[in-house]
Amino acid sequence: MLNIILFGPPGAGKGTQSSKLIEKYGLVHLSTGDVFRYNIKNQTELGVLAKSFIDKGQLVPDEVTNQMVKDFIERNNNDQGFIFDGYPRTIAQGENLDRVMQDFNTEVTSMIALEVDEDELVNRLLERGKTSGRPDDQDESIIRNRFKVYNEETSPLADFYAQKGKFIAVQGKGSIDDIFQHLCKAIDGASQA
Repeated sequence: MLNIILFGPPGAGKGTQSSKLIEKYGLVHLSTGDVFRYNIKNQTELGVLAKSFIDKGQLVPDEVTNQMVKDFIERNNNDQGFIFDGYPRTIAQGENLDRVMQDFNTEVTSMIALEVDEDELVNRLLERGKTSGRPDDQDESIIRNRFKVYNEETSPLADFYAQKGKFIAVQGKGSIDDIFQHLCKAIDGASQA
C-alpha cells in the first residue's frame, strides 16, 4: 500500500499534481480542502466552524480536521493507498494520522514536499483567486497570513517526517509535466527503498 503526503505551502500545486498521481498510482485522494468545502457547502456543524477559521486565513483546529480525516479514511479504505493533500498540517495531526493508519495496519510511505518561493506562490494564488472565486485567494494580506501560519505551524512537520526517514523535497517550479515526472521519480524511489 502506498500512502503519500503531498506537502507544500498554499499554491504549490498540490491539487494539480494530486490528480495526476491518483490516475497513475490508483490512490484515493484525501484533500482536506475538498472535505472542508463539502462540509461548508452543506453547512454541517463542522463546516460552519471550519469556515470561520478559513475566512481569516487560519488553520482549522486539529480536533475538527482529525475527525473529518478519520471518517474519510474509514469510508474509503482500499488496497492501493491514499494521497494526502493538505493533511497533516501540524505535528499533532501527523501523530494522529500515524495512529489512524496503524488502525488499518499500514503507515505513511513518504512525505513529498513541493518547494516554491513565496513571491511565486502569491502570484499563483492571486491568479487562482480571479477564476476560483475563493475570497482567501483574492486578498494578498490573507495570502501572506496563510504563509505565516504555514511557516510557524506547518513547516515543522517536515522535520517530523525527516526524522522518520520519510521526507523528500521536490522542486515545485516548472511545467506541470516536469514537476509530475520529478514526483513520480521520488515516489518510485521511496516505494522501492
